Amino acid sequence: MLHGVSVAAPRGVVLGLLGPNGSGKTTLLRLMSGTLTPSWGTVTIDGKDVSALSRRDLARKIAVVPQETHSAFDFSVLDIVLMGRYPHLGPFELEDARDLAIARDALAALGVDHLRGRPFGSLSGGEKQRVVIAGALAQASDALLLDEPTASLDLGYQLEIASLLVELNRSRGTTLVVSTHDLNLAAALCTDVVMLREGRVLAHGSVADVLTAANVRQLYGVDADVQFHPRAGHVTVVPIARAT
Repeated sequence: MLHGVSVAAPRGVVLGLLGPNGSGKTTLLRLMSGTLTPSWGTVTIDGKDVSALSRRDLARKIAVVPQETHSAFDFSVLDIVLMGRYPHLGPFELEDARDLAIARDALAALGVDHLRGRPFGSLSGGEKQRVVIAGALAQASDALLLDEPTASLDLGYQLEIASLLVELNRSRGTTLVVSTHDLNLAAALCTDVVMLREGRVLAHGSVADVLTAANVRQLYGVDADVQFHPRAGHVTVVPIARAT
């Protein structure tokens, strides 16, 4: 449950949601996406209450990448990405050449167009994540909400997904809201972060201002070495020990 949370994600920002398990990160994402309705207060996008928007209109504004994606049917990669075009189709309308071109462009942007004919279930974890992000990109929404986008991926795929998300933000101006446990991913990817603890905002601001050793200690109860890394080009967080 969230208490008195007020968060803004201006257009073009990359906002990280940080906090321990049960802190409210996923709940906040669900409120932002309109899949949960707040018991009080409002969630707005472009000044409009998300609860007043139809599911189709909301999907044109917000795309969601869940932590895990499972398909009950063995759709092809291209079919999975084409599903992102549904909010733009009328009743009983089928995808046309333009929708196909948008889907192919999204696959190419994520470097997986060569997989378009493969069954989705046959892909590796990193490949699946790129395809799901391509589907969200094909949805042509204003904002992309991602829940633990690098969870269960090996180090190489983690770096790859982070790099792709940075490029999407830079080249397309896509607003990104990313829930993650990975403080180094947040440091590499985000422009701003929100720290949540027990459903309340502990800190909110730029990565440089918020991602500090003192805040990490308060958020997780862990002493950490937080320093700017010149080769990485951002601060890095090295946990040292449980705080005493």
